[in-house]
Amino acid sequence: MHPLYRILTPPSRGFVRASARIHVDGVDHMPRTGGFLLLPNHQSILDPFLVQSFCPRPIRSMTKSTQFAVPVVRWILPRIGAFPVRRYRVDPQAVRTALRFLGDGEGVCVYPEGERTWDGSIQPFRRGTLHLALRAGVPVIPVGLNGMFDLWPRWLKIPKPRPKVTLRFGEPLEFGEIRDRDRRMEMLPEVEALLARRLASLSGAPVSDELKRRVELATDNTA
Repeated sequence: MHPLYRILTPPSRGFVRASARIHVDGVDHMPRTGGFLLLPNHQSILDPFLVQSFCPRPIRSMTKSTQFAVPVVRWILPRIGAFPVRRYRVDPQAVRTALRFLGDGEGVCVYPEGERTWDGSIQPFRRGTLHLALRAGVPVIPVGLNGMFDLWPRWLKIPKPRPKVTLRFGEPLEFGEIRDRDRRMEMLPEVEALLARRLASLSGAPVSDELKRRVELATDNTA
C-alpha cells in the first residue's frame, strides 16, 4: 500500500472519533494474512473513513468512478486504496482489479448495496458483489455499521453532533472459489439471504421490504 495510506490513517481515525462516539468490535475475526473481502452495510458518506480507519489491515475500496473525475482526487484515491467501478452496470475491469488484489493477499472492501441507504434500512445487494464473493475464494467478512445513518444520512447537508456509532466485524463466511457461473447463479439467492441476516444482526439495522421479500423467497426455496 502507498505510504500516503499509512500517513492519513491516524488523522482519519481522529476525525471519525471527533465526529462520533465509536465502538469497534470483532477485530479478532480479521484474518492475519491472505486476501479477504469486507462487505459492510452502507449508511453514510463517512463509512469508508470509519471502516478503513479501524480495520486492522490495509484495505482497497471499490469506489464509484465519478469520484475520479477531478484530477487532484484522481491522484489521491488510488494512493489511499480506492479503485474505480462504474455504477448501475457490469464492470469487468473492476472485478478483475478486485480479484487481482485479493489474489495478491490484500483486503478489498465493497459495499454490496451499491449506494447509501435513504432510510437506514439495508437495501438489496448488487449481484456483481455476490458473484465476486463466490468467485474470490477468500474469507468474506460481513461488517455491520450502526449509527452512521444517525451521524450523516445522505439527505442531510451537514453531520449531526456525535451520535453513538458501532463498527462490528463479523465471523468470516467461507464459500470457496466457485468458478462456474451457472453454479454461482444458483447460489445467489441463498448467499444474499445469508448476508442479509448477518448484516442485520451485526448492525441492528432493519432490512428493507424488498430485501426481506428476497430473503423469504430464498428461505422458502431451500426449505
